[in-house]
Amino acid sequence: MSNHAVCCPRAEHPNPQWERKNWKNLNGAWMFEIDNSKSGEARGLQNADKLSGEIVLPFCPESKLSGVGETDFMYCVWYKKVIAFTEDELAGNRVLFHIGAADFETKVWVNGKLMGLPHIGCGTPIDCDITSALTVGENLVTVACYDDTRDPRQAGGKQCMEHFSHGCYYTRTTGIWQTVWYEIVPESYIKYTKLLPDLANGTVTVMTELCGAGDLSAEVYYNGKKVGEACKKNLSVTGQMEIKLTEIHAWELGDGKLYDVVLKFGKDEVKTYFGLRSVELKDGKFLLNGKSVFQRLVLDQGFYPDGIWTASTEDALIKDIECSMSVGFNGARLHQKVFEPRFLYHCDRLGYMVWGEYGSWGIDHSDIANLSTYLPDWIAEIRRDFNHPSIIGWCPLNETWDNGPQRKRQDNNFLRILYEQTKLADPTRPCIDTSGNYHVVTDIYDVHDYNQDPVTFKENYDKLVSDNELYDQVNHRGSGIRQTWRGEPVFMSEYGGIGIHLEDNHGDRAKAWSYGKATHSYEEFYARYKGLTDAMLDNPRILGFCYTQLTDVEQEQNGLFTYEDREPKFDVNILREINSRKAAIED
Repeated sequence: MSNHAVCCPRAEHPNPQWERKNWKNLNGAWMFEIDNSKSGEARGLQNADKLSGEIVLPFCPESKLSGVGETDFMYCVWYKKVIAFTEDELAGNRVLFHIGAADFETKVWVNGKLMGLPHIGCGTPIDCDITSALTVGENLVTVACYDDTRDPRQAGGKQCMEHFSHGCYYTRTTGIWQTVWYEIVPESYIKYTKLLPDLANGTVTVMTELCGAGDLSAEVYYNGKKVGEACKKNLSVTGQMEIKLTEIHAWELGDGKLYDVVLKFGKDEVKTYFGLRSVELKDGKFLLNGKSVFQRLVLDQGFYPDGIWTASTEDALIKDIECSMSVGFNGARLHQKVFEPRFLYHCDRLGYMVWGEYGSWGIDHSDIANLSTYLPDWIAEIRRDFNHPSIIGWCPLNETWDNGPQRKRQDNNFLRILYEQTKLADPTRPCIDTSGNYHVVTDIYDVHDYNQDPVTFKENYDKLVSDNELYDQVNHRGSGIRQTWRGEPVFMSEYGGIGIHLEDNHGDRAKAWSYGKATHSYEEFYARYKGLTDAMLDNPRILGFCYTQLTDVEQEQNGLFTYEDREPKFDVNILREINSRKAAIED
């Protein structure tokens, strides 16, 4: 079936880790309606034939690319589209309907029939088996998304809770913001697969969840050559196979050597891939494939001027990675957002390491009851992205500041449970409970420090070497409450944010927002950037840094690249030279 219609933006397959031949992209024009009173169900919109407006998916209604461009608060939005099936397509098959992501509570109806329970969250797929509601010919799919950015039970990342964007809060994303598609599968099919590569032993273990019964097989290829295979007969529910690889090619930074996998279960066939690599923390170091590697990361917010949370094209995803690598970074913190699988595929392919994070800001972490809306989507993210070799760690929360007008402090059990559940879902990667503050239990102790003076910045962290003492500015919290460093590996996971205020071909930045006192010349900028970065590269007790940030985002003008066209604001050669020299902690 064709997926190349001109009217279908983002027509590529949304998830290269899970590709079937028999699928159809549903992006493009959908019927649309804003329902701020949240009365649509009572009025019967789920059964209506039409809605009052139109939208272009997968773009959110706030974005220009959606054709809507409504940037005020929207508390509920509705979507409708007619999809058609032939008798042959439905005979003996099942139809799986997918929305890559939608914010925040999502319901799906087909021909007026509700498909399962509402999906809660803003970053992970909505998956429905819609077979029971389908008929030969035309079928009407209806989707409703309820979204209240200011609800303390709801996480939203950097979406602004005020009318206008300000500081480091940006334009909101309401409703569907990733690709919508469906697959046609046989009655017996593969539901999910977890791949466990073992570099030391040259194997990969394939763990599958199955629907129905049949024979399961897996073939592994490298550059088109078969390098391993296995099969098991008469399986149902689950299946597990270990495959010995005849060729060993380690996934490395800058060279994402990927193995292709073809899975077959009865008549079902799925293509996926993996990278053969190991990650480990040892003696305060981060080890990739047994070698100490310094994490030269950049903060990537994943915002786009025309699509907000959604890139206009696949090339726009690739460009952000290439921009980062061009100035000497070897990875990124994917900040306050669940990035789409297609972006992660290019990280895998290019050998670019990233931290998987969630858009945690907005959740009231002082109330443990809010785990009911937070934890399921976080665990679903880990499940979705487990097989990506580029992901080298997990971080479920960012900067858990005292919450609300009452300045309520975090419930430490909120963080502890998130850490423990993360490690249960994925024991193969390190987990940071909350980036910056306030740590409860963590594999890496990371700090955020936007001190703009390279001299005092270096003096503070040199105490790690001279006195075995970690400087931590958020320890000055008052009331005797502190977070305690217990000797964990140390990571500077936010620093810099350097602004530059001058008249040049990038416009007047004098009114732009950045951290601390801005620089007023390129020479001053480079000197500050180098001084802050050198302080970490030269420190044998710091395993990595993350510079804020890759691009400007709306009014936050402290990126190394422009927001609109991702053009460099500074000399990429100078930045690459500063970032890429060998660190003291590296082998």
